[in-house]
Amino acid sequence: MTRASSLRSCSSSTESQCHPPCDLRKVIKCKAAVLWDQKKPFSIEEIEVAPPKTKEVRIKILATGICRTDDHVIKGTMVSKFPVIVGHEATGIVESIGEGVTTVKPGDKVIPLFLPQCRECNACRNPDGNLCIRSDITGLGVLADGTTRFTCKGKPVYHFMNTSTFTEYTVVDESSVAKIDDTAPPEKVCLIGCGFSTGYGAAVKTGKVKPGSTCVVFGLGGVGLSVIMGCKSAGASRIIGIDLNKDKFEKAMAVGATECISPKDSTKPISEVLSEMTGNNVGYTFEVIGRLDTMIDALASCHMNYGTSVVVGAPPSAKMLTYDPMLLFTGRTWKGCVFGGLKSRDDVPKLVTEFLAKKFDLDQLITHVLPFKQINEGFELLNSGQRRIEKNEDTVENFVLDGDTKPRGAGPAEQLE
Repeated sequence: MTRASSLRSCSSSTESQCHPPCDLRKVIKCKAAVLWDQKKPFSIEEIEVAPPKTKEVRIKILATGICRTDDHVIKGTMVSKFPVIVGHEATGIVESIGEGVTTVKPGDKVIPLFLPQCRECNACRNPDGNLCIRSDITGLGVLADGTTRFTCKGKPVYHFMNTSTFTEYTVVDESSVAKIDDTAPPEKVCLIGCGFSTGYGAAVKTGKVKPGSTCVVFGLGGVGLSVIMGCKSAGASRIIGIDLNKDKFEKAMAVGATECISPKDSTKPISEVLSEMTGNNVGYTFEVIGRLDTMIDALASCHMNYGTSVVVGAPPSAKMLTYDPMLLFTGRTWKGCVFGGLKSRDDVPKLVTEFLAKKFDLDQLITHVLPFKQINEGFELLNSGQRRIEKNEDTVENFVLDGDTKPRGAGPAEQLE
C-alpha cells in the first residue's frame, strides 16, 4: 500500500521519475472499478490502460467522487455500453500526452471534464453556450477516434462521459481536461469537476442572480448547497432552502441559506407559501432534484412577471412534462443548464483559484469518507441516505460523501505492484 506522501510528491520537477518520456510510453496495468452490466456491483479489476493517442492525455487519478449520474448507469436509467468504467468528478496528474497536445504537460495537476470545450464548435464559440459538440451524452463510450483505451480480461472496456475516473489511470481527449493550480488539494477540488460547478454556475452564470434578490432552492443535496453558495456569492439578500428532509437544514444555513422550510409543514401549495413569506417577491428559483412536479412548483414559485426559474436537476429520461402555459405567458423565464452553464476549460481553473482564495468553502460539502475498495458501500450510502463517516488513515485516497450522501472524493486506496 502506497503512502499518501509518496503519491502526492510527483510534480514537474520529478517528471523524469514519475512521467516517462513519450518514446517510453507503454500500456499501464492498474486497478479500476468495472461495471460489467446494469444492476450489478462494481468489481475491482486489474485493467490495461493504453498510451494516449494524438491529442489525448493519460491521467493518474488522485481523487474522484460519485455523482448520482453514475448511479443512473447502474440502474439502467442512463444509456451506456458495458463493461464500462464510470466516474466523472476527479482530480489527477498528467502522466503522459499524445502527439499534438499543447495545453497540458506531464506533471500538471488537472481536472478531467465530462463536458468538453473544443473551442471550435458553435456552442463553444458562442459566449452563452457550453454544450460542446464533443460531449458524450448518448453513451458512445469511446474517444474521438471511435475506440477505447481500456481492456480487462481481454475485452474492451468502455469510457463514460469523456472521463472514466473510477480507475487509477484514465485517458481523455485534450478538450476534456483543464490544468489547475498545483497547490490545490485534490480531495476537495475534485468537487469542481461536477457537483459544485453545476450548482454554483446555475446561480452566477445561468440564473445571473442579482444583488439584493430573493432566491429559492428546491433540493438541499450537494448541488443544491452549491446553488446556495452561488446565490450568496452573487449578493442575494434572502435565500430560502426547501427540502422534505429537515436534517439538511443546518448544513444549508451554514453555507448561506437565510431560512429553510419543508413543504410538509403546510397544506397550501409551496408557491403560495413562498409568496406569503416574501411578499410575492421571489426573483429566482432553482430546481435541483430532477422531478417533474418540483420543476413545475419551482416555476410557479418565482414572480409571475419577472421571475426566473432554472432547472438544474437532471430530468428523468423518456418522460414528458405538462404545464399551464400561462406560467410563462405572464413573463417568467424558464431555463435549463448543464454544468451550470460554465465553459469547462475556461472556468474550472478560475473556480479552483477562487477556492484557494477562500471565496467559498468546499469542506461544507463533504460529510463522508470511505476507502476506494468500499466503492459499493459508497453507492449503498448514496441510495440509503445514511449519514455516518468512515475514514481509513492508512489509505492513500478516499471517497468523500457530500451533503446529500453522494460520495465525493478520492481514488484508489492501493497500487498494483
